[in-house]
Amino acid sequence: MAKGGFRGMPGGMNQAAMMKQAQKMQQEMLRMQQEQESKTFTAKAGGGMVSATVNGKHELLELAINPEAVDPEDVEMLQDMVIAAVNEAMRTADAEAANNMARLTGGLNLGGLF
Repeated sequence: MAKGGFRGMPGGMNQAAMMKQAQKMQQEMLRMQQEQESKTFTAKAGGGMVSATVNGKHELLELAINPEAVDPEDVEMLQDMVIAAVNEAMRTADAEAANNMARLTGGLNLGGLF
């Protein structure tokens, strides 16, 4: 390796500049992660009969069930609606996190590098 840089690097980017850029990206990623964890995501199921709210840490914060959804003869349907609402809220949180990461990395898959 040539002193002060890598062979074949575009624009002669040196190791110090690469490290500075990586640190900047890591700081931005940490900021985005903290912001994501503080957000809430709500989803509904069963035509709005069940509503679930989660945060970016995948913690269930609120679960609302319309009393009309409570049928002692069909508890399984209520359970399915709860699961569907929680899972959809989690998917929404994950999708936003993935979109934020793609914006940060320019769509580059870093494979868990950070």
